[in-house]
Amino acid sequence: MNKDLSLKVAELLLKTKAVRLQPENPFTWASGWKSPIYCDNRITLSFPEVRTFIRQGYAQTILEHFGKPDVIAGVATGGIAQGALIAQELGLPFIYVRSSAKGHGMENLIEGAYEAGQRVVVIEDLISTGGSSLKAVEALRQGGLDVKGLVAIFTYGFSLADQQFEAAKCPFITLTDYGTLIEVATKTSYVNEADNATLQAWRNNPSTWMQG
Repeated sequence: MNKDLSLKVAELLLKTKAVRLQPENPFTWASGWKSPIYCDNRITLSFPEVRTFIRQGYAQTILEHFGKPDVIAGVATGGIAQGALIAQELGLPFIYVRSSAKGHGMENLIEGAYEAGQRVVVIEDLISTGGSSLKAVEALRQGGLDVKGLVAIFTYGFSLADQQFEAAKCPFITLTDYGTLIEVATKTSYVNEADNATLQAWRNNPSTWMQG
């Protein structure tokens, strides 16, 4: 991960409120987990300069780590808009992977034109446990595509995600991560040292944090 890029992206996520930190007033995720952090990277799309910087950061990261692929694939839904922007930046075809197959027409799971054997880089906006991302990777492999890896804007850095990606033999890179975000938030006084300790404790045991 490019440190300068990582720091700048973290700064932009906080500035646009794509990431919100509320150690004293935690969010409740769909999974039921209590969390001091909430991330919605789709918000970055509303800011043209931020959107451009992230698009270019994705493109740079893809070329540095995987070379130029034959096609870019977005993961529904967060990776679709980002993936289309990146494909445009790199002058490449774009496809996307649905969360489930359509129940009518061609009943496609993968939308767009592609050919077996093509090299593809998968685009996500966020990595939590990695489950939905790897479901998309498997669908692309089943479609005959050669998945070179996956790139996302942000990861919480859960060990479960690392383990699952390793088991699937799918390398992944993110533009920034949880540790960098907390570093930037602390330096800019977005959070204080006590909040920092809370945020680190959550990341270590997110599923049981605030229980009991």
